[in-house]
Amino acid sequence: MHSLPSHAMRPLCLNPSLCSSRFPFFSFSIPIFHKFKNNPTIYKKSQKGPPFFSIRCCGSGSVTAKPSWELRRNRAAVQEPDEKVDALRQLFTKPGIGIDAYIIPSQDAHQSEFIAECYMRRAYISGFTGSAGTAIVTKDKAALWTDGRYFLQAEKQLNTSWKLMRAGNFGVPQASEWLNDVLAPGGRVGIDPFLFSYDAAEELKEVISKKNLELVYLYDLNLVDEIWKESRPKPPNKPIRVHDLKYAGIDVVSKLSSLRAELVAAGSSAIVISMLDEVAWLLNLRGSDVPHSPVMYAYLIVEVDAAKLFVDDSKVTSEVMYHLKKAGVDLRPYDSILSEIRRLAAEGAHLWLDTSSVNAAIVETYKAACDKYLMNRGSRGKRKNKQYFESDSLPVGPSGVYMQSPVSLAKALKNPSELEGMQNSHLRDAAALAQFWCWLEEEIHKNVKLTEVDLADKLLEFRSKQDGFLDTSFDTISGSGANGAIIHYTPEAESCSVVDPNKLFLLDSGAQYVDGTTDITRTVHFGEPTAREKECFTRVLKGHIALDEAVFPENTPGFVLDAFARSALWKIGLDYRHGTGHGVGAALNVHEGPQSISFRYGNMTPLQKGMIVSNEPGYYEDHAFGIRIENLLCVQEINTPNRYGGIEYLGFEKLTFFPIQTKLVDLSLLSIEEMQWLNSYHSQVWEKVSPLLEGSARQWLWKNTRPIAKQ
Repeated sequence: MHSLPSHAMRPLCLNPSLCSSRFPFFSFSIPIFHKFKNNPTIYKKSQKGPPFFSIRCCGSGSVTAKPSWELRRNRAAVQEPDEKVDALRQLFTKPGIGIDAYIIPSQDAHQSEFIAECYMRRAYISGFTGSAGTAIVTKDKAALWTDGRYFLQAEKQLNTSWKLMRAGNFGVPQASEWLNDVLAPGGRVGIDPFLFSYDAAEELKEVISKKNLELVYLYDLNLVDEIWKESRPKPPNKPIRVHDLKYAGIDVVSKLSSLRAELVAAGSSAIVISMLDEVAWLLNLRGSDVPHSPVMYAYLIVEVDAAKLFVDDSKVTSEVMYHLKKAGVDLRPYDSILSEIRRLAAEGAHLWLDTSSVNAAIVETYKAACDKYLMNRGSRGKRKNKQYFESDSLPVGPSGVYMQSPVSLAKALKNPSELEGMQNSHLRDAAALAQFWCWLEEEIHKNVKLTEVDLADKLLEFRSKQDGFLDTSFDTISGSGANGAIIHYTPEAESCSVVDPNKLFLLDSGAQYVDGTTDITRTVHFGEPTAREKECFTRVLKGHIALDEAVFPENTPGFVLDAFARSALWKIGLDYRHGTGHGVGAALNVHEGPQSISFRYGNMTPLQKGMIVSNEPGYYEDHAFGIRIENLLCVQEINTPNRYGGIEYLGFEKLTFFPIQTKLVDLSLLSIEEMQWLNSYHSQVWEKVSPLLEGSARQWLWKNTRPIAKQ
């Protein structure tokens, strides 16, 4: 799946500013929480990336496809009535609300990328179902911002009452700037503070204050929920399960012990964990509350001598209850998180909050409770947040410690058991893919008409037969011809295309297994590709190979490597509108941070041994075709003949083993070394995957892993 555009896999903001015989052994030992080198007093802004939706536009050489705006000219000049938007506006003047604009983000209260259906508020109000975007409704306007992956999808899904803001394009204002332009001074902008990280809310407040606009926190109600009413889906309530230690690698007691050591070292007495994958990883639990991600809706507060999980207890089985009790974790109702925050402040707790992910409602509740504590103590001075560098020099009263969550990095550095599970699940996934592609080519040869949805469903059928299969890791991107150019295209049964054998077909898919998470993209042609298609495909392949073979010194952040994957495209004036690589969880979220490989230079997180990243350069011609080649890689140490500066050098080990279609390769563009890479890779694919296949699928794999040579 294409890399997210956001910094460190965090949600979009509104404002600028293994161990096995095939894998080398990685040494992991407790403590498992690796210290960040950033100073806690400057963390909040020191890692800020480039402006909101800062997206590089790609040139397209000799492309003659019409621009997107031109295709919209024929749409009705008069705005279509929008009953939902009108109903939302009617709430603006209600007592206790009194706002002039309302912002509807994509996220839930945990800043999740994928969210439960009952929290898909932006999709409900706008009709746009892409996973990234922000909607703003004023008393007379409605606008939606999204990035380059979704421009074509948004054009199709938004009615004419909405204005599409193509974020990153020249002349398109950022959301906060737009608010300053369209609202009169003194205007009030409403948000649900549970749906914004504290940092995002503060940045928005800072920008709109320049126009004398006020940011209003509506704690007690979400306006979209008010108009959604009875038709709103019910919250998920499926049972939580224990993630087996043979897959997790480290028990909960050890993880909590290491985290508590971090608390003490930071001068903190408790930490709030709100990212769902961090909660799941830390407690060795998995759920099914969120589509494609094995997580459950919960908060976790870890103190130096206690831990509390805030969750709907109807999801907690007796096995999970016993698992938590052994680790010393108590249960609390999900909705009681704010009252617990107030209690901690009243007791003088020094609370660690990652303000880039913890929502504004929690942080503001803690700050208000701290102020109340100091007022009750008779303090007349302005409260100041203090940072702690010695465990015996704590300030009087509660005070926040604002630093990045240590769980994020600990989770990203996979231990040997996690890596082994990722490797094994990828091989089973490759077997399912081979069966699928074998079936598909036979059907195409028989001239059977198949839709993009038919293919996604059939792939799910093959995957579901594999041991340990649980779910897809995201909606399958099955795009024929022009639909492949929609970077995050999801086919719908009523509107999808029939797969055209004479056009490129892009398939980006993944699965959740009990022991690992997969994500793979392949682009193929069932007929005879054009010279243009072959050149574009080959240049994408050259970028893929360049990144795969990269060797780099330790402490190198991912953005340094991004140009490796783009260079072959740049040479003829082409590019792509998404990052090159994202982190991937071990039997967890298909997108995870803090690492990434992207042209967005704000993420300074270095790539480290044990991290998993995707390698997925691409190229897309609007209304024509899309190309992407994606494998998952594991960062490993490379034994270089020299070690300049006495440091380690790192590279990548492949997790994904599946053929790349050689029919699409223009051999004249490949160097001898690149051809050797492709032949070596296909040799490994055959060696690793063929033992899992038989019959026609095995024959298909044999045919598609044969070496190539220049004529």
